[in-house]
Amino acid sequence: MVKKLIESIREQKKNSILAMVTISGEVVFEVIIPLLMANLIDYGIDMGDMGYIVKMGIVLLLSALGQLFCGAISGKFAAIASSGFARNLRHDMFYKVQNYSFSNIDKFSTASIVTRLTTDVTNLQNTYQMIIRMAVRSPLMAIFSLVAAFGIDAKLSLIFLAIIPVLVLGLYFIMTRTHPIFERVFRTYDKLNSVVQENLHGIRVVKSFVREDHENKKFTGISENIYKDFKKAEQQLAWNAPLMQLCMYAAVLLLSWFGARTIVACGGDAATGLSTGELLSLLSYATQILMSLMGLSMIFVMLTMSRTSGERVVELLNETPDITTPENAVKSVPDGSIDFEHVQFSYRHGTEGKPVLSDINLHIPAGATVGVIGGTGSSKSSFVQLIPRLYDVTGGSISLDGIDVRDMTLSELRRRIGYIPQQGRLFSGTVESNLKFAGDMVSDDDMHQAARIAQAEDFIAEREGGYDSPISQGGSNVSGGQRQRLAIARALAKKPEVVVFDDSFSALDYKTDARLREELAKNVTDAALVVVAQRIATIMHADQIIVLDDGHVVGTGTHEELLRSCPAYLEIAQSQLSAEELGLTQKEIAAVMEGGER
Repeated sequence: MVKKLIESIREQKKNSILAMVTISGEVVFEVIIPLLMANLIDYGIDMGDMGYIVKMGIVLLLSALGQLFCGAISGKFAAIASSGFARNLRHDMFYKVQNYSFSNIDKFSTASIVTRLTTDVTNLQNTYQMIIRMAVRSPLMAIFSLVAAFGIDAKLSLIFLAIIPVLVLGLYFIMTRTHPIFERVFRTYDKLNSVVQENLHGIRVVKSFVREDHENKKFTGISENIYKDFKKAEQQLAWNAPLMQLCMYAAVLLLSWFGARTIVACGGDAATGLSTGELLSLLSYATQILMSLMGLSMIFVMLTMSRTSGERVVELLNETPDITTPENAVKSVPDGSIDFEHVQFSYRHGTEGKPVLSDINLHIPAGATVGVIGGTGSSKSSFVQLIPRLYDVTGGSISLDGIDVRDMTLSELRRRIGYIPQQGRLFSGTVESNLKFAGDMVSDDDMHQAARIAQAEDFIAEREGGYDSPISQGGSNVSGGQRQRLAIARALAKKPEVVVFDDSFSALDYKTDARLREELAKNVTDAALVVVAQRIATIMHADQIIVLDDGHVVGTGTHEELLRSCPAYLEIAQSQLSAEELGLTQKEIAAVMEGGER
């Protein structure tokens, strides 16, 4: 875990090292000051030497200024290094998520990914800043102070060696009890973010059903769990300060008792025993040693809290994308044909791994319009999401232009496929920035033509600013139908060879639906169109219609052919079209349905 996190330090190594070097300078000055104070007392004040007092006073002042300067510079470098580390970590995580397939994203919830990018990274940033300062300062302070203390009086300094094990054991006990609690807390944070995100996305539904009290209770319950866990963890961590104070005051009392006895026994003569200045230095070193140990204990507390965050961040960074570009990618010759050969698919992170698509064999020629229809849960969306490799097949193969899509580069494959999901997601910006989302490959002419085909040109012109009019996050300032039309125009603007409409006409009225299909037939003649629809009217004029039922293809053909051969299609058609529109007698309908039952 630590090795993976260190990789994100990168250019901040210099600032991290400078922070540690300057903090070392601060420690040196801080250790020197008690020795200077001892000399000031023993050789200046006790002997009444004003010249020596002035000289030592200047040296003490310069030492204090040196300590202040090193401390300030160290804080600056540590702040820069920790902020840069957090920036790199967020960058690495975000870029990693961008390479995830849908199956990888399904493994982590959206709320969990957001928590890892925000709360967990902030915890690691604070811990890293403390480490590059306190993890250097505290051990150096303890070592230098111990060396200085033993140099003054080795016997009295044994008190420190007796107290340190007590402190270490106490800290270890606290850490082992608090770490599991923090693991539970951050898992609960994921749930909290999920509840907030779900509530905000569905706020219109919540208000229309007057369920604010229910949502408040749900939020309060999870928030209360976080409060209880944090309170329990903080209660455990609260033992840290009393333990430190007990050790510190015990050391001070023992040093004062035995030091005073030594001074009295030798009459305060440094040559034969311990002087008053040396005793004060020992007390100063006692405080420094125990304060440095307190600093180490704070580091252990931060490490305990951030250990869980580190594990969660590294889990995200170590996740291997299921869908990647092969090393020896094949360059295909564009023609826009699609072939399904014995395709099988199941969601790997499902509870049972039951196939949602089984033994699909199809050929979609270039330039053809293919409709896909079926009942709810028949795996229509799963079927079309396999074409641009949003998911990978778990059996068989899908080929574009005769090349297995798994042998093509992802960028080339997805550049040549325009995919429009049912929920047309728009991004904050302008109409133009959304329609040109594919990048520089989309010209102004491409954008305008795509908007005209998608029946978006009129309402764009009516908006103040036209193509420069603002779009809110998620497209919340346009209607559902307008959002779908902009999503369709965005896909068409890059002139793909295959266009996949994943029930992308559902929010359109019949008139707009008909005009859009008419424009597609006139202007998009070279691309293969795969249209998932719930309405028969949307696909009845397609060159080929695929009927799915429980993940199986139960019928293929034209509208007229399927009415007379596929009971599943006829059943859907009967629910949407009149008997006159069907063009079948009751006897013919009964014969088709009877043939299906047999």
